[in-house]
Amino acid sequence: MTKHSPRPTVLVVGLGGTIAMTPSATDGAARPALSAEDLLAAVPQLADVDVDIRTLSFTSKPGASLTLDDIEELASRLWAMDSESDLDGIVVTQGTDTLEETAYLLSLLYEARAPLVVTGAMRALHVAGTDGPANLLAAVTVAASPQTRGLGVLVVFNDQVFDAARVRKAHSTSTNAFNAPDTGPLGTVAEGRLRLLATPAHRPLPMAAALTQPARVGLYTAALGDDGALLEPFLDQVDGMVIAGFGVGHVPASWVPILAKAAQRIPVVLASRTGGGTTLTRAYGFDGSERDLLSRGLIGAGHLDPYKARLLLTVLLRSGADREKVRATFAPAGTTAEGRG
Repeated sequence: MTKHSPRPTVLVVGLGGTIAMTPSATDGAARPALSAEDLLAAVPQLADVDVDIRTLSFTSKPGASLTLDDIEELASRLWAMDSESDLDGIVVTQGTDTLEETAYLLSLLYEARAPLVVTGAMRALHVAGTDGPANLLAAVTVAASPQTRGLGVLVVFNDQVFDAARVRKAHSTSTNAFNAPDTGPLGTVAEGRLRLLATPAHRPLPMAAALTQPARVGLYTAALGDDGALLEPFLDQVDGMVIAGFGVGHVPASWVPILAKAAQRIPVVLASRTGGGTTLTRAYGFDGSERDLLSRGLIGAGHLDPYKARLLLTVLLRSGADREKVRATFAPAGTTAEGRG
């Protein structure tokens, strides 16, 4: 489609979440109610931004109720809209409970010309100090900027710009809830402009294959004193597993036979529960160390946190990837060379 306006065109998509919540008439508790158009109406400053805005109210759910199918359908629809229209950028608004996960999942599924920016709010519109309008204004600014072309999926929150693969929700209530422990923000929004300071070192390659295969992927976190008795039956019920290990990728020694057996049947990915840093490959050699587990067939997640590792493994299995494809994909995705000891 030929673009007639010299101004960038940004599509704002509403999924629900705190940013779209209003108090219930019955108990005063917040529930999703506002459309994408309603969100824009709450940001009069958008009139001063040199951009044409379109809207799409895709769904209206709390972040905790979004599903993998929701995000897969959204990615497909946005790709089609980008291909058929003159969009210069896309903003997705949603609940912060799962924002770090949906942003990364979108980066695995969405491949189009227009950059995609995900944002939300920690305080609903009716709450004093609401942050939704400012976050939406900053997100539109980033999505419309030519600097974001080729950067894929980004997260914008509290005037900071994050890589979808590195961002984490690090606080349950603060308006400064999001950070990126390993890299920090890629840039900021100041005086109505994007100030880009860095670009992602690695971008995930969107999965080309259709997600037609059923796959259930579990996530199990190592904890002091857990003997693995609950882990073994859990492993029997999944098609893949992510282990959120201690530190650089350690588990209790009692888990080793259980995980070694499971790794012969399904992909088992070893991540760190810490939220920052990377799993290692050969620094420690005791039973249950990262070197020991990798030698028994587990796959290192590198810098990918357990939540994102689970999403990558899920997408791979649903696309029909075999074990070697899973291993080959995780090595660059986690920005670490895979080691066997």
